[in-house]
Amino acid sequence: MQKKNNLVVLLGPTGVGKTELSLSLAEFLHSPIINADSRQIYSGLTIGTAAPTPEQRKRVSHYFVATLPPDAYYSAAQYESDVLALLNDLFKQQNNVLLTGGSMMYIDAICKGIDDIPTVDQETRQMVMRRYETAGLDQLVQELKILDPEYYKIVDLKNPKRVMHALEICYLTGKTYTSFRTNSIKERPFNIIKIGLTRPREELYERINKRVDIMIEEGLYEEVLSFKELRNCNALNTVGYKELFQYIDGLCSWEQAIEKIKQNSRNYARKQITWFKRDPEITWFHPEQDKEIIKFISKKIIP
Repeated sequence: MQKKNNLVVLLGPTGVGKTELSLSLAEFLHSPIINADSRQIYSGLTIGTAAPTPEQRKRVSHYFVATLPPDAYYSAAQYESDVLALLNDLFKQQNNVLLTGGSMMYIDAICKGIDDIPTVDQETRQMVMRRYETAGLDQLVQELKILDPEYYKIVDLKNPKRVMHALEICYLTGKTYTSFRTNSIKERPFNIIKIGLTRPREELYERINKRVDIMIEEGLYEEVLSFKELRNCNALNTVGYKELFQYIDGLCSWEQAIEKIKQNSRNYARKQITWFKRDPEITWFHPEQDKEIIKFISKKIIP
């Protein structure tokens, strides 16, 4: 049976220009916007995540923007479940829905599905967090090397979230985290049309640098300062926040903090591009090719 519903996915690296185009596409599709930015989900992280403004949210309704407190636990698996439930409701009212963002795992969770990894209970999560706070990341990395040497070889060992989550599964189940990672693609009951936005590297980097300057002017430092008591929450382990926390701690100068934000933002954009470029289902456009993008979508949409 032919699928009659279409999920249009607008993706791309940070700073490429997804927000304004997403509003135009949503209006063209008569669709709300489902956010696929893992940090914009948290309330209060407005400036540092370049979250949609009140005016933009009034222009087009958004889902999964500022819906959780910064200290809430949320995962790609929960996102998959929540968005699929929402899509089930939205597709009863309309045939086309727009999802947009740059969080690679969140987008893959919706388009491909993620492995059915057990939900970690609060006790195990707190235990691993205490180990991290008392023993440090290096110790956890060594534990992961023993408990799941296969995952140890491929995970980003400098990413506390990834290391801790793998250990949580190891401690919770007595099995390796790798044993739950099957990477099987799930069939979806709707068509998926992926649009990727790209710019020449120098152009993208210039936009990122300029956007950081604008964030500082708009009050990013004050926003970060307001979350000082929650700084250990995963939501705050984010580019723009962690560098300014280092400045607050006296570990770097103001100028060094700003430069680190720009550098780390560019590095993140490079990781996003590398991740997305592996997906042959993405059709790439420059953000200013809005007419071509709408024409492409029109051809791909199944009425």
